[in-house]
Amino acid sequence: MLTIASIKFNGTIPPTFVEECHLSNLNLNGNQLEGSLSPSILNCRGLEVLDLGNNKINDTFPHWLGSLPQLQVLVLKSNQMHGSLHEHSSKSNPCFSKIQIFDLSSNYFSGPLPVRYIESFKAIIDYKKNGTTKSYMGVDDKYFNSGFYTYSIGIVIKGQDVELVKIFTMWMIIDLSNNMFEGGIPKVIGKLSLLKGLNLSHNNLNGGIPTSIGNLTSLEWLDLSSNRLSGTIPNRLTDLAFLTSLNVSENQLHGQIPQGKQFNTFGNDSYEGNKGLCGFPVSKGCNIIEPPPPNVLEKDGSKSNIAFGWKVVLIGYGCGVVFGMAMGYVVFQIGKPKWLVMNLVENQHEKRRRRKSKNGNHRNGQRKI
Repeated sequence: MLTIASIKFNGTIPPTFVEECHLSNLNLNGNQLEGSLSPSILNCRGLEVLDLGNNKINDTFPHWLGSLPQLQVLVLKSNQMHGSLHEHSSKSNPCFSKIQIFDLSSNYFSGPLPVRYIESFKAIIDYKKNGTTKSYMGVDDKYFNSGFYTYSIGIVIKGQDVELVKIFTMWMIIDLSNNMFEGGIPKVIGKLSLLKGLNLSHNNLNGGIPTSIGNLTSLEWLDLSSNRLSGTIPNRLTDLAFLTSLNVSENQLHGQIPQGKQFNTFGNDSYEGNKGLCGFPVSKGCNIIEPPPPNVLEKDGSKSNIAFGWKVVLIGYGCGVVFGMAMGYVVFQIGKPKWLVMNLVENQHEKRRRRKSKNGNHRNGQRKI
């Protein structure tokens, strides 16, 4: 075991590791180391933990580390590493078959997520189904349920930086956050049934959230925030009984948020930044037709009175039109009944006689004065 962590050493990583190297843990975290990692580290065939996080390493991904047969923890976070993992994933065979913690966060990696590496994480896939060893991180099967290992690393758990003084043998974590990965989340990630934590936040991932994530029945925290994911949140995620932390904020998701079980415990901050999401716990409801806004004048009742008056006018107008049409039909289609015509003529003559009588009386009165 070699631990030279947080001492602020600068310079380069040792270019040569001697043959028959017996290191099981190499921890150089928190220094100012630069340069690249020498392939001579493959001489350390028993290496289980490699922690080079929080340095200034400027290099592409060291794909050849996948051939270390006992490597279980790889931490390269917070460096200046770059390039595509997809380009190199076919060059290492076998690759990372015993890996349990794979932390490449806060670098400049780009391209699609490394599907072949994910398929090769046999220790995170149910070992009973794959026939792999039952020994994890130096702990035999008889201590499997309660074993700790003496190694310590710093990782992000549920959005918080945590220093694990002793690594629990069953920690299975993938952290590829704060990079420039693009493309979709591969469905094959749903095969990692023993995974405890998955962080793919702050990348350029697009497409939908695969329903296969619902197969990760051991998952305790899932962070997919700050990407360009679209579509709906799969209802199958409600089957993740151990999920205590979910963050899908700052994406382009829409539709109803799954309800029930542990989803009832997640707050609004898990979903903020997705304008299309609706349902608990966000304020936007789903499939609700909102009533039109009330008229301002209805506050004092005057608007409702005016509306009522117009209704009466419209009803009367409608009745008048119907009556007129009916009378027109009678007059012009049935034959202009004489009684109706005579009544109209007599009424007109009577009105003229009354007007003449009034006018005559008015003139006589003026002459007498």
